[in-house]
Amino acid sequence: MKATGLLILLSASLATAAPGDPQRVWTSAKTAIAEDPDFSIQGEYGTDKPGAAVGVQVVALGKGNFDAWVLEGGLPGCGWTREKSRLQIKGTRGDKGVTFSSDKDKTTGTIDASGFHLTLADGSTHTLPRIERSSPTLGAKPPAGAVVLFDGSNTDQWENGKIENGLLAATNCTSVPKFRDFTAHVEFITPYKPDARGQDRGNSGIYYGGRWETQVLDSFGLKGEQNETGGIYSIATPKLNLCLPPLVWQTYDAEFTAAKFDSEGKQTAWPRITVRLNGVVVQDNQELFRTNTTSSPLSGPLKNEGGPIFLQNHGNPVFYRNIWVLPK
Repeated sequence: MKATGLLILLSASLATAAPGDPQRVWTSAKTAIAEDPDFSIQGEYGTDKPGAAVGVQVVALGKGNFDAWVLEGGLPGCGWTREKSRLQIKGTRGDKGVTFSSDKDKTTGTIDASGFHLTLADGSTHTLPRIERSSPTLGAKPPAGAVVLFDGSNTDQWENGKIENGLLAATNCTSVPKFRDFTAHVEFITPYKPDARGQDRGNSGIYYGGRWETQVLDSFGLKGEQNETGGIYSIATPKLNLCLPPLVWQTYDAEFTAAKFDSEGKQTAWPRITVRLNGVVVQDNQELFRTNTTSSPLSGPLKNEGGPIFLQNHGNPVFYRNIWVLPK
């Protein structure tokens, strides 16, 4: 991923939070910055270069409360791996700024305009600037032979498709074309819901072959499970949690190989998929060993035929753009 100096904004005309609403929702970074001071504190602190000693991800939990995850070796994709330590410290915003401390050791932190000032339990100190990363495949243009499913102009390629401000809403929409072996590019954005938790925090999903889901969720700063962004629901956890903060455009790039059948129509192999989340491989030739997952539009035994792309509606304002599929 590459670092950027600007927030990537969704149109400010989309719905925003109502004052006093216990489940506040923002779909515009510009409005979230203006209305919730926590939004500009949440994010990543460190560097996008390898070799860092540590990185920090700060997650807003609503009303001045935060989780910060101190990651040994740097940010995900830049040094931290599942084999390295991941320490949680809790933070609050008060009159003297934002302060963090740990229930497990003497790790502490503060945030000011220059970044995250971290003191580890061993006494070492680190000043980590705020960094805003973006996917290197944002805006990827469809290659020759690709089927453009959505470019912002219409929903002709979708059943139950709906456009809001030039974006495709997550409405349980199903692509009209069906595909067998293919490469797919999808860009998505999750809302900012600081008071929500777990599966209620920007939930949607992209289904390949009409059955197998790569989860879409505001899982920024979480551990990285099969029901979080980068995971294949009910099948496989991602190698890393490469999910970026809410209201930042993100990318899935997937290589899908359909199930194999012999001359008599008997299945001889399950489908497989390689998935890049924000340009980093999080699923590597993963076997899709179930016939369907959760609310997939297709069910029953597999057949020697193609399937659609499906965008799940899970009651959250998740949006998509720049969707294309290159059949193999």
